[in-house]
Amino acid sequence: MSTTILPFKINDKIDGILNEDLQNNILKALPENLQKAAQENPHLFEYLKNLTIAKISIPEYYDELSHKMAEKKDLNLIYPVGRYGVFVHILSDQSGDRNYYIPIEPSTTLNLDQKISEVDDACIEISYNFTGIDPNQDKEKKLLEYVDQVTTQNVPINMPSSNKYLHLLHKQKDKISKVRVGANESEAIKYLFLRDKIGLGVLQPLIIDPYIEDISCSGMGNVFVEHKIFQSLKSTINFSTFEDLDDFTIRLAERVKKPVTYKNPIADATLPDGSRINIVFGRDVSKRGSNFSIRKFSATPLSIFEIVDFGTLNYQMLAYLYLVINNGMNVFVAGESASGKTALINALTTFINPMAKIITIEDTPELQVPQKNWIREVVQSTKSVDTGGAVTMFDLLKAALRQRPNEIIVGEIRGSEGSIAFQAMQTGHSVMATFHAASMEKLIQRITGDPISVPKTYIDNLNVALIMGMVKLPNGKMGRRVTGVSEIVGWDPFSQTFNIVDAFRWDEATDSFDFTGFMTSYILENKIAPKLGISSNKKQKIYDELGKKAKVLEKLHKEKGVTGFYEVLEVLNKAQMDGLF
Repeated sequence: MSTTILPFKINDKIDGILNEDLQNNILKALPENLQKAAQENPHLFEYLKNLTIAKISIPEYYDELSHKMAEKKDLNLIYPVGRYGVFVHILSDQSGDRNYYIPIEPSTTLNLDQKISEVDDACIEISYNFTGIDPNQDKEKKLLEYVDQVTTQNVPINMPSSNKYLHLLHKQKDKISKVRVGANESEAIKYLFLRDKIGLGVLQPLIIDPYIEDISCSGMGNVFVEHKIFQSLKSTINFSTFEDLDDFTIRLAERVKKPVTYKNPIADATLPDGSRINIVFGRDVSKRGSNFSIRKFSATPLSIFEIVDFGTLNYQMLAYLYLVINNGMNVFVAGESASGKTALINALTTFINPMAKIITIEDTPELQVPQKNWIREVVQSTKSVDTGGAVTMFDLLKAALRQRPNEIIVGEIRGSEGSIAFQAMQTGHSVMATFHAASMEKLIQRITGDPISVPKTYIDNLNVALIMGMVKLPNGKMGRRVTGVSEIVGWDPFSQTFNIVDAFRWDEATDSFDFTGFMTSYILENKIAPKLGISSNKKQKIYDELGKKAKVLEKLHKEKGVTGFYEVLEVLNKAQMDGLF
């Protein structure tokens, strides 16, 4: 099993160390909002008392975090996540390379291994009394009923023995003794029962934390997280032996219904919340022990304006992309892993015409399209060709062409499906896709090389490519930026070169964006201007149109307060339907 290794010692006899007056003084010393949370959640107060004993200063408390907190240097703060009184403590590690991510659960300050084992045994012993769990009903409620049937809270010492008391301790009908637990233990056991039976065990606090982007276990040792605000952190969840790690990995794979074995050690799956999980089992293929990574996705995607707030791009670029996407141009969003490709393409779907029929094709479901007329196709893989049943991205893309879509979005182009995507572009279908490539040059190399093998003369069917990256900002922090927006004009067979125009370029010195394609944009002047009815001798008017749209988008965001993904969609759809945007 995993262990929790805190950066300080938990004392299970803390009430014997701190008298009642001292405990009251600690409570009164807490900030008002933290004091209230501690009063409502006794396990949080127990944790804070242990901090005091360990001579760690009182943390700040926030109900919600903001991205401005990324500027904090000495971190010591607590915030709530999910239900059941789970909190997270972010604490600086002065001697380490990463700061601490400490889940504070109802069980954190208690040693309940023996009690949990007794509760499990008691449930098994009287399982014939339990009714089955209907998958359509509340599983949590039913499990809590089971715990109530096999536990009883300790009776105060001054309570006299009586037949009534004995009846509480024993279920006379079944001759089964109930597990005696304290009040705090009862709540913690119920939490652990739900966490381990329904959730993903020790990972559940990380799963329910909306500020976590990635969870990774690289082998024996700590589990690491990527935080949306505080970046890379080490959690206090630790696997100290290969056997414990293997056992947890096997249970994790079974929980997501993708069992792993020594013969089939790799599994990919999607969690109910849409998060993507990859599992590699055993030391035969992973010398540091089994490993897994979970890439989390928000239930509601980031909006274009939230991405602007992060500094990933600006309003002028949004206006450009609106003109490009809304007028049926083909767009690739390229970049390295974790550069924000999927988040950006999700946000940009709000620019697709509201009347469009959209088909998405993915290996693992990640795209979230807000339009109603959306067909979502997912690859069906199989380990054995003999058994049949495999449906590849190539198959789905060919099928999509027969369904008369207005827009095809491919989750990620990796292989031969890329040539089909370019054929779709040639036949007038608008295509958007994500692509792994760190630069425009690498993107062209991958598209024209094996296994995609798109002929060079077809490349101009791809109109616009965005290159994204996780870059170091002038303030020393890391951030996601659209480092370049390029327009593909075509292939020159005489010079054997591609004609590519830079539309936007990120300036790393000032963390700003230059509109390098102003008055020279091939796509705006020769592709989009004619669609908008702008004559060839006045095609520079397209830049006025872009400027107007940039101002409207900025006003919607800054003055009207439009921010959320679906809020942006509603406003833009209405404006388009009314011919106002």
